Amino acid sequence: MDDDDSEYQQAARASRRAWSTIAWTTGALGCTLITIALLCTAAAVACLYVVVASHY
Repeated sequence: MDDDDSEYQQAARASRRAWSTIAWTTGALGCTLITIALLCTAAAVACLYVVVASHY
Protein backbone atom coordinates (compact mmCIF):
# COMPACT_ATOMS: atom_id res chain seq x y z
CA MET A 1 0.00 0.00 0.00
CA ASP A 2 2.87 2.38 0.75
CA ASP A 3 4.26 1.85 -2.74
CA ASP A 4 0.92 2.86 -4.27
CA ASP A 5 0.76 5.98 -2.10
CA SER A 6 4.34 6.86 -2.96
CA GLU A 7 3.72 6.43 -6.68
CA TYR A 8 0.56 8.53 -6.42
CA GLN A 9 2.45 11.29 -4.60
CA GLN A 10 5.22 11.25 -7.22
CA ALA A 11 2.65 11.41 -10.02
CA ALA A 12 0.84 14.28 -8.29
CA ARG A 13 4.11 16.21 -7.87
CA ALA A 14 5.07 15.61 -11.49
CA SER A 15 1.63 16.77 -12.64
CA ARG A 16 1.82 19.95 -10.53
CA ARG A 17 5.33 20.63 -11.83
CA ALA A 18 4.16 20.16 -15.41
CA TRP A 19 1.18 22.50 -14.94
CA SER A 20 3.41 25.05 -13.23
CA THR A 21 5.82 24.94 -16.17
CA ILE A 22 2.96 25.29 -18.66
CA ALA A 23 1.52 28.25 -16.73
CA TRP A 24 4.92 29.95 -16.47
CA THR A 25 5.64 29.43 -20.18
CA THR A 26 2.19 30.68 -21.16
CA GLY A 27 2.62 33.73 -18.96
CA ALA A 28 6.06 34.47 -20.37
CA LEU A 29 4.82 34.11 -23.94
CA GLY A 30 1.81 36.29 -23.16
CA CYS A 31 4.02 39.02 -21.72
CA THR A 32 6.33 38.80 -24.71
CA LEU A 33 3.42 39.11 -27.14
CA ILE A 34 1.98 42.06 -25.22
CA THR A 35 5.39 43.77 -25.25
CA ILE A 36 5.76 43.21 -28.99
CA ALA A 37 2.24 44.53 -29.59
CA LEU A 38 2.97 47.66 -27.53
CA LEU A 39 6.25 48.27 -29.37
CA CYS A 40 4.55 47.83 -32.75
CA THR A 41 1.77 50.18 -31.70
CA ALA A 42 4.31 52.78 -30.57
CA ALA A 43 6.19 52.43 -33.85
CA ALA A 44 2.97 52.79 -35.86
CA VAL A 45 1.97 55.91 -33.90
CA ALA A 46 5.45 57.38 -34.40
CA CYS A 47 5.30 56.70 -38.16
CA LEU A 48 1.85 58.21 -38.38
CA TYR A 49 3.07 61.27 -36.49
CA VAL A 50 6.02 61.65 -38.89
CA VAL A 51 3.76 61.32 -41.93
CA VAL A 52 1.24 63.83 -40.59
CA ALA A 53 3.94 66.26 -39.43
CA SER A 54 5.68 66.14 -42.81
CA HIS A 55 2.54 67.43 -44.52
CA TYR A 56 2.46 70.60 -42.42
